[in-house]
Amino acid sequence: MIFVNLPVADLQRSVKFYEALGFVKNEQFSNDQGAGMVWSDQIWVMLLTHDFFKKFTAGRSIPDTHNSAQVLNALSFDSKEEVDKFVAAAVANGGKLLPEVIIEGAEGMYGRDIADLDGHIWETIWMEMPE
Repeated sequence: MIFVNLPVADLQRSVKFYEALGFVKNEQFSNDQGAGMVWSDQIWVMLLTHDFFKKFTAGRSIPDTHNSAQVLNALSFDSKEEVDKFVAAAVANGGKLLPEVIIEGAEGMYGRDIADLDGHIWETIWMEMPE
């Protein structure tokens, strides 16, 4: 399993944002300090308040993700339409559409990038797999 832990400024607002994208809140792994948001059986996003997140960072500060990037998170989709639906939901709920990235030699790939409410970057990708 993969757990992506993200510091968030407003936990309840972030939960609503991620629910609008199709994540499901797992109440068993949620409280007033964090929320377990399930994408699939293998992928969870743990939304953590800043104070709670800092308990796991060995004293490291939380970067301002609106002005810097430390990690790129990516989700794969089964179609271009699913990519577009996810991106549209993100933008409609306060996320930011990021400039399109053109990668030479990436024929058969389609994707768009968004930033969530706290500036965390999500790449959304569909790849045409050879048969």
